Amino acid sequence: AATLPRIPSTRLALHHFDMNYGLHLGALWPSVRAGLLCEQKYGALLNNFAAADHVPEELELLNAADFISEAPQKAQQWQRGAAEGEGAGGCEDGTCEGRTVIQAGMVTQAEMSPPLCTSISSKIKCYTFPRGDIMRFRPARPDALGLLDYYLMDAASLLPVLALSVQPDDFVLDLCAAPGGKTLALLQTGFCGHLAANDISISRTKRLHQILHSYVPKEVRETVSVTSYDGRVWDQVKGGTFDKVLVDVPCTTDRHSAMEEDNNIFHKRRTKERQMLPMLQLQLLMAGILAAKPGGEVVYSTCSLSPLQNECVVE
Repeated sequence: AATLPRIPSTRLALHHFDMNYGLHLGALWPSVRAGLLCEQKYGALLNNFAAADHVPEELELLNAADFISEAPQKAQQWQRGAAEGEGAGGCEDGTCEGRTVIQAGMVTQAEMSPPLCTSISSKIKCYTFPRGDIMRFRPARPDALGLLDYYLMDAASLLPVLALSVQPDDFVLDLCAAPGGKTLALLQTGFCGHLAANDISISRTKRLHQILHSYVPKEVRETVSVTSYDGRVWDQVKGGTFDKVLVDVPCTTDRHSAMEEDNNIFHKRRTKERQMLPMLQLQLLMAGILAAKPGGEVVYSTCSLSPLQNECVVE
């Protein structure tokens, strides 16, 4: 008997996005769709622990710029445009590629005090190429002590870290930490009194250990604890103790789902897993809230545009 050809998972994902995001985003969806299907561009997160003072100049000569230090100016431009009724058509430099960040009590850019903006941007630096520039960053290089000079990552992945606004001596929990980019970015602030990096996957926490050894000196690594607990029950491990909690949950990872067949959550054998994502996300968020001390802050983030995985989970 003849069998029907298997529909690629990427096609199933794109059909799902067209049906759902098309309704949710309306006229914006065609441009967002094009962005999802573009080749991924990486940012270079500078490693403050490496002896690499020459790297910023090297990257600037290639026409790359630190998008974080430019953000306040761009935000002001956006606000002026919005006030004049012009609006803004999205992230023009291509650095915001689809990560949704929700923070309890999040303040607007206009309400942020200048010292806070300065403290964030002066500690974390991430260089990106301008929109339309297809140049790629060279591989990271070690300094004399073997620490790599920068970490290549999706620049939008820094947004949850910036929203968390870590302050000096904060006890910080990264509940779903692997593979480690956001954990490394949190350490770049230089503010973590202690950082707990947890991920349920033992194989992924091995990758996290590798990143810490490649980028972070021993004396700083000693302030980090790496664990592989089920994040949903973290409050039973160490509840009510953290000043800041990052809950960057598993999600449909829209860009990956639209572009890659490997490990695609839209594969038919993973249908139930995908349908249960909002429940998993809610359980992780609740665990993150319970892990925070009274007056602490929790940032919830995904790399999905789905309202079911973002607003609906938080509300």
